[in-house]
Amino acid sequence: MAAPVPLAFDPWDPAFVADPYPAFAELRARGRVLYYEPSDQWLVPHHADVSALLRDRRLGRTYQHRFSHEEFGRTPPPAEHEPFHTLNDHGMLDLEPPDHTRIRRLVSKAFTPRTVERLKPYVRALADDLVARLVAAGGGDLLRDVAEPLPVAVIAEMLGIPESERAPLRPWSADICGMYELNPSEATAAKAVRASVEFSEYLRDLIAARRKEPGDDLVSGLIAAHDEGDRLTEQEMISTCVLLLNAGHEATVNATTNGWLALFRNPAQLAALRADPSLVPSAVEELMRYDTPLQLFERWVLDEIEIDGTVLPQGAEVAMLFGSANHDPAVFADPDRLDLARRDNPHISFSAGIHYCIGAPLARIELAASMTSLLERAPALKLAAEPRRRPNFVMRGLEALPVEV
Repeated sequence: MAAPVPLAFDPWDPAFVADPYPAFAELRARGRVLYYEPSDQWLVPHHADVSALLRDRRLGRTYQHRFSHEEFGRTPPPAEHEPFHTLNDHGMLDLEPPDHTRIRRLVSKAFTPRTVERLKPYVRALADDLVARLVAAGGGDLLRDVAEPLPVAVIAEMLGIPESERAPLRPWSADICGMYELNPSEATAAKAVRASVEFSEYLRDLIAARRKEPGDDLVSGLIAAHDEGDRLTEQEMISTCVLLLNAGHEATVNATTNGWLALFRNPAQLAALRADPSLVPSAVEELMRYDTPLQLFERWVLDEIEIDGTVLPQGAEVAMLFGSANHDPAVFADPDRLDLARRDNPHISFSAGIHYCIGAPLARIELAASMTSLLERAPALKLAAEPRRRPNFVMRGLEALPVEV
C-alpha cells in the first residue's frame, strides 16, 4: 500500500479548508495516487490523471448497474436514508450507461442550447436588479443579496416554479448537498432525508399540474421528451429537477463568492478587469480554476486499474481532486497566480467525459451577468470585513461576503 498521505491533507481541519492549495502541492509531489485512510479513498491530485480517469469506463459514479452492495464489498446504506438515495440514484450525475445515456439524451431534448440562450436577457435583467438593490443599500452581503438569489431564480424560472413557492428551494438544496461531503454525520443525513422527501413531494405535485396543463417550462419539456418510445419516469424527472437546482446553483453561488474574494485579494487583477470589461469571459474561466467551487469528485473502481505502479482493486473508491488538478504546474503556468487574461486554461471545474456538466453554458451566462453588473453598477465595490469560509471541503464556499459600494 502507498505511504501515508501527509497530515497537511485534512478536509475536516478549518486551516486546510481555508487554503488547501499548499497541501495539494505536497500531494502532487508525493505521487500520482495516494491512499487516505480516514475516508478510505485513493486521492488523485494531478491534472492529467484526473482528466483521464473522468473518461475511463473502468471507473463509475455508481456500481449498482453491475454489482450488488455485497458483491462490491460495500455495506448498503441504512434503510432510513432511502429517500435521499432514491432521489440521488435516479439523477444523471450518479448513473452509468445505459441509463445515463438514455436520461441525458432525453433531458438534452428539453435543456437545449436554445433554451439556455433564450434566458440571457432574463438573467442579465435579474442581475442588474439585484446589484441595483445592493448599491442602493450602500453594500451588504454579496452572497445573500446577489450570488444566491440569481441562480436560484434562474433555475426556478426554467422549471416553472412560481416566485411565491421558491423560498424552500435553497434550504432543501443545501441540506441535500450536505451528503456530498466526506463522511457526513447522522444529523446531516437526517436533514438530507427530510429535504429529499419534501422536495420530491413538491415536484411530484408540480409534475402532475404540468401534465394537466403544460407550459413553456423545463418540467413540461421533460414530460414531453421522448425518443424511440423512451420517456423519463416520474422519479427520473424529479431527480433531474433536483440535480439541476442543486448543481446549477450550489456551484454558481460558490464560484461567484470565491471569485470576488479572489479579486479583492488581487487588486491589480481587479483593476485590470475594471479597465477592460472584455476580460469578463476569460475572468470567469480563470476564477473557476483559481479557487475551484467543487474540490473533489468520486468514482468507484469497477475493474482493477493501475496508476503509476499502484494497483487500485475493484471496489476501491477514487477521489479526484479538482482543486489540485486546476493548480497543476504541469498544465498551468504559474498556477498559484491569478491571471484573468489566461488563455490556455483547460480547467476541469465542470468535470469531463460523459458526466461533463450539462448546465455549464448556463453557469457561464450567470457568472458573466453578475460580474458585468457589478463592474458597471458598483465600480468601487470592496470588501467590508474578512469573510468566513463554510466548513465544507468538497463544496468550497463562503458563509457570507460583506461588501461596501
